[in-house]
Amino acid sequence: MDPKERIYELRELLHRHNYNYYIKNAPEISDMEFDALMRELQDLEAQYPQYDDENSPTRRVGSDLTKEFVQVAHKYPMLSLGNTYSKGEVADFYERVKRALNDDFEICCELKFDGTSISLTYVDGELVRAVTRGDGEKGDDVTANVKTIRSIPLRLSGSGYPREFEIRGEVLMPWAVFEELNRERAERDEPLFANPRNAASGTLKLQDSSVVAKRKLDAFLYYMLGEELPADGHYENLQKANEWGFKISDTTRKCRTLDEVYQFIDHFDTARKSLPYATDGVVLKVNSIIQQRNLGYTSKSPRWAIAYKFQAERALTRLNEVTYQVGRTGVVTPVANLDPVQLSGTIVKRASLHNADIIEKLDLHIADMVYVEKGGEIIPKITGVDTDARFLLGEKVSFPTKCPVCGAALVRSEGEAAHYCPNYSQCPPQIKGRIEHFVSREAMNIESIGPETIELLYNYGLIKNISDLYTLEACDLLFLPRMGAKSAENIVSGIKESLNVPFERVLFALGIRYVGATVAKRLTRAFVTIEALMAADVQALTAVDEIGERIAGSVVDFFAREDNRNLVAALQAAGVRFVVDDEVVEGRTDKLLGKSIVISGVFEKHSRDEYKAMIEKHGGKNVGSVSKATTFILAGANMGPSKLEKAQKLGVQLVSEEEFLNMLQE
Repeated sequence: MDPKERIYELRELLHRHNYNYYIKNAPEISDMEFDALMRELQDLEAQYPQYDDENSPTRRVGSDLTKEFVQVAHKYPMLSLGNTYSKGEVADFYERVKRALNDDFEICCELKFDGTSISLTYVDGELVRAVTRGDGEKGDDVTANVKTIRSIPLRLSGSGYPREFEIRGEVLMPWAVFEELNRERAERDEPLFANPRNAASGTLKLQDSSVVAKRKLDAFLYYMLGEELPADGHYENLQKANEWGFKISDTTRKCRTLDEVYQFIDHFDTARKSLPYATDGVVLKVNSIIQQRNLGYTSKSPRWAIAYKFQAERALTRLNEVTYQVGRTGVVTPVANLDPVQLSGTIVKRASLHNADIIEKLDLHIADMVYVEKGGEIIPKITGVDTDARFLLGEKVSFPTKCPVCGAALVRSEGEAAHYCPNYSQCPPQIKGRIEHFVSREAMNIESIGPETIELLYNYGLIKNISDLYTLEACDLLFLPRMGAKSAENIVSGIKESLNVPFERVLFALGIRYVGATVAKRLTRAFVTIEALMAADVQALTAVDEIGERIAGSVVDFFAREDNRNLVAALQAAGVRFVVDDEVVEGRTDKLLGKSIVISGVFEKHSRDEYKAMIEKHGGKNVGSVSKATTFILAGANMGPSKLEKAQKLGVQLVSEEEFLNMLQE
């Protein structure tokens, strides 16, 4: 078959199978067969780039090219809804509509999914733009990221859709995906997302769409706008949208009386707890588009719609025990162990108590009946104690004075809420936590070693610190439980491959407190070798852009420890890279020294990441926002209007791509 014809055939096949799987929940082929078709299309598109299509199914995997979000004005303002919290307020809304219309009307009841709003524009059945809510008047163009969401059609199915229209909805992160993401972040000792809404919103604004694709976002669409809509009924338009390939919630109902509205609210106040998505209320809309127009808008919200918010979910259960977890940095976190209770669709057995101050404030005793609440938060928390339920006073919960694992006396720094175990080199959970951080994807990326393997290696005495990993041989691992020859070889191979990881990620992997990936990159660019960094004092470190005294003090303290210096020496002897590559160092100048530069817009000659690297290479400082301290803006096409307006107001110079490159060549 002609390559062009096969490319078009594969695209149609994949669009159809994607629709069957994500919208109809009726797949016709296996995941393996789908993946094989996708790989074939990716190979053909790479071989024949002249047949490129912005809405090809291969766009679902995203790209690692960094692009700044351009702000786009909404054709129709994205207003917020007025909130109600009682049936009385719902009745007031219903009566206002009744008086204003003086005619029969229907109310469309929809679940209010707890995600982040999105506006999608389609022209001739193709997705052309996806924009966030922003300030309601304008939002960020996140089209590349939205194309990775498989429940959002890139090309519409069927017929009868308007030539151009807009459809709005909510981008979501399902509970199961959210909990897995937080589990992975916890293993890497990264801050957890508080709830699926924050996770979805943060994911949608990532610069790297390939990472967005891995987050498995979902979306429900709930409102269509345009000049040639198929019906006057909002509910009827949603049913047509479903036929075209949009994911519309099957919980949506049309109600003709206030009692029917109440029945919908009452049903889902309970039923929502078992849904796979977070919800925080019900949205009520007058169904007729003509009646919506007649009712009109206030300055902030439509008069034809309102949101009823569910009360924060709370349950009463028994406190059985308080245990204490020690993280890789030594922070001790109290955890309440409870009688199992259902909250927001999950069974809760544990809740965070955060720190000693909260325990004291709650006046907790073992066997207390405690109130546990999520209120949109995935990490349950104890919000109170039912003191009237106390018939026998159990033991008072007191924060320990010693580490629950190694027995070292705990310390608490001035101004901080957390207690720390100072036994850095001997406390087992700290050691294992540092090894887990070291092998993580963003650090040394040793995929063949996970928490369970680290637990085995440590418990069997094969590793006592990070550097011991590089002494392992396959034959050492064969006697471990459930360890086969192939798994042992993969572990050793993964460790050897990590010797190619660049210095900046090695420094991040060491787990120095306050030294994240970005700080590690700045430090390695400034000091080039580990010897230079280890010799630096606080003054030298704070001379590096964006390195404050807290970070500098942490770095100095880390390398002041003999065991850490010995660790670096052992890793160097194993071949781990502790020097910046020559190609990074080569060509470094001070041409931009002392200059703070903002990059904004889209560029032709180089990517944004490449320009950031150039600025750093020539001594400049990349900054994200425009201020009086900004030296100039490297301005590409479609520069963000807010940055342009602020630059004009502050008199900040705009430098074109050509001018910037000439500046470096002078």
